[in-house]
Amino acid sequence: MTENMTGSQSGQGPKHKRNVTRRKFVLAGGAAVAAVGVGGTIAATANAGQTAASAQGSSASTTSTATEGCYKLTSETTEGPYYIDADKLRQDITEDREGIALTLRLKVIDNETCKPIKNAAVDIWHCDALGLYSGYEDLSSGGGGGGTPPSGTLSGTPTDAPTGTPTGPPPGGGGGHAEPTDDKRYLRGTWKTDRRGFVTFKTVFPGWYQGRCVHIHTKVHVGGTWTDAGYEGGSTCHTGQFFFDEESVLASAEVEPYSTSTTERTTLTEDTIYDQSGTAGGLLKLTYKKNAIAKGVLGTITMGVDPDATHEGTDDGVQPGASASASVTASAG
Repeated sequence: MTENMTGSQSGQGPKHKRNVTRRKFVLAGGAAVAAVGVGGTIAATANAGQTAASAQGSSASTTSTATEGCYKLTSETTEGPYYIDADKLRQDITEDREGIALTLRLKVIDNETCKPIKNAAVDIWHCDALGLYSGYEDLSSGGGGGGTPPSGTLSGTPTDAPTGTPTGPPPGGGGGHAEPTDDKRYLRGTWKTDRRGFVTFKTVFPGWYQGRCVHIHTKVHVGGTWTDAGYEGGSTCHTGQFFFDEESVLASAEVEPYSTSTTERTTLTEDTIYDQSGTAGGLLKLTYKKNAIAKGVLGTITMGVDPDATHEGTDDGVQPGASASASVTASAG
């Protein structure tokens, strides 16, 4: 990470013996467990004794207030083939990409103590409205144009057998890293969390490409130092992906340029990377004006990470939510 950034600060994470097993929520008084809501606020909404996965099965909005509690370790997933090591230190990653404006507000906390992790370096990267990744346009399976936008809930197995040379990310759960084929870097960026653990990015609502549902990749780096040259040292404590509910994706598909895509879309329930655990699995809480998604979307989530762990996301194999057979046919990009 080499671009200039004002000031020199060190990212610090707690160093102590940790229990990295999947946890139940802990809430003052023990009367309830917690679910993540808008902006990382946690509200008491479920019965005591539920696991975090069941308590976070949806990302419904809530206006209740309660003591913030610890929750299940946010799902680790594959890095995918299209990661480029944080060479753009910025919050607005849009560049010239067209699409629905998306403000992504993330909070990073220690999953055991629930304390915010400040000065962490957070990477995000994703495809554009037509499925293209910067740095890999020759390899991406973009949507083209002129097609009929999706309508209704898409499901089932495609009936047309694929022909020709396969395109898009390499198949399989791990995906394997691919070297960049061009020097473009749109929809990629890295920025640091503030003292409350928050970081905000400006981007566009991602599109889709063959084999994957709509998603955004992320990494969290801790223990490094912010200098005039950028972020140096440290380790990667989390590699994950953020996901979008079907209602929002179908709404986006009515808006140009998404509506011009002719690419077969994989739904959230069909995706082999998303583990179907709701917020704990990376499902974003999305806020936008009903029937006017084109005016912009706010996406929020709290990431509970283990700052002492190392999760590079480069291991091959079956990812959460994938069967062995499914993993060899789905893209992990």
